[in-house]
Amino acid sequence: MRKKFIVASVLLLCAGGVSLFAQETIESLGFSLDVVWLFTGAILVFIMQAGFALVETGLTRAKNATNITMKNVMDFCFGAIVYWMIGWGFMYGKDALGGLVGSDQFFFSGMDVNWTNAGIYKSWFFQVVFAATSATIVSGAMAERTQFRSYLIYTCFISAFIYPISGHWAWSSDGWLAKLGFHDFAGSTVVHSVGGWAAFMGAAVLGPRIGKYIKGADGKVTVKAFPGHNIPYAALGVLLLFFGWFGFNGASTLTSLGDGGIWSGANISRVCVTTTLAASAGAIAALIFSWTWFKKPDASMTLNGLLAGLVGITASCAVVTPGAAVAIGLIAGVLVVLAVEFIDKIVKVDDPVGAISVHCICGIFGTLAVGIWANAAEDGVVGLLHGGGAAQLGKQLIGIVSVGGWAAVTSLVLFFAIKLVVGLRVSAREELVGLDLSEHKSEAYSGFQIFSNM
Repeated sequence: MRKKFIVASVLLLCAGGVSLFAQETIESLGFSLDVVWLFTGAILVFIMQAGFALVETGLTRAKNATNITMKNVMDFCFGAIVYWMIGWGFMYGKDALGGLVGSDQFFFSGMDVNWTNAGIYKSWFFQVVFAATSATIVSGAMAERTQFRSYLIYTCFISAFIYPISGHWAWSSDGWLAKLGFHDFAGSTVVHSVGGWAAFMGAAVLGPRIGKYIKGADGKVTVKAFPGHNIPYAALGVLLLFFGWFGFNGASTLTSLGDGGIWSGANISRVCVTTTLAASAGAIAALIFSWTWFKKPDASMTLNGLLAGLVGITASCAVVTPGAAVAIGLIAGVLVVLAVEFIDKIVKVDDPVGAISVHCICGIFGTLAVGIWANAAEDGVVGLLHGGGAAQLGKQLIGIVSVGGWAAVTSLVLFFAIKLVVGLRVSAREELVGLDLSEHKSEAYSGFQIFSNM
């Protein structure tokens, strides 16, 4: 009897040990899978830098191709350093001032290089590519007439201060917008509208390209188009952005199983399905609408329509149905065509690639879409069309106005300061020659004769 008791006790202890070991192994495996998924997503988002470079190069003139490429390379390099130095601490450091800003982890201070800090390292790597995306949006809107050094100064400030502080409001668990219930899954407002507002302010302070708006003797203003020199580049860039967006939205689940962290109801497959449908619907809507309006299927508008669908679904991709994603994409595709024409011909802010329309206008719409189509009661996010009333819509409006106001005011002050201190715009002669030669003494197409339409 005694032997049986001893044997039973040993078996129970072994079973308990195996169970504990299995639990620890599963937790360790889960963490490892999360690391792999976040790193995969971050790499996909990093590829979007190449997409932006190609889109902006293709939609502008050949004499500025090297300059645009350099900006898209260096805004990530400078941005990564300042985000490590300052931006990460402001965004995800210990909360200060009631949800307004983080206050520690600058330069990763106080953290040893060991396994216990692996969670922070993986999160930083994923977040730095988002910071780079927000910064690079401005490049296209200010293309063909901005001093290279002034652009680098700006990109450091947005990656270190402007983007991280408003990002803390919405994405830090202690942020005041997060506590309010504002929902922006992957950054329609936090990333895209911030970059879009900065692009608008930068283009407005900078002024239009020479010859863009020509005033006649009768006082009427003629708006001149400067066609992009390489639409295949632009199309390849858009496809790379589409590809990278599966990491942008998909990896924002933050876990490999899609059921952890603040986005507890998110599912990777659902996010990727809604992302695909919205992008496709946006391209189709922009194609049909521009074809009807301009009597020809406009390539640049169609490409921007695809991007508009992606930006439009970014906030809501985890909380809407596939049908709602199609509706959001269709509306965004029409909206971007209207916005491009309105900003170019009515507001008369010169945006060579339509960055303001895609990222700011469709970012605002995409954030509002959460309050209309959201259907995720398990996350407490239910929109107007699913019985949630106007409560979530109100929270989304508060987020749009507060983040937009912050980005617009700080960017406006920054661009005026740069203009006064170091100068923002190249000279008229440098602009006419092209920034490849005047800023870099290097032609993108050496040996080819470049004919400029201005």
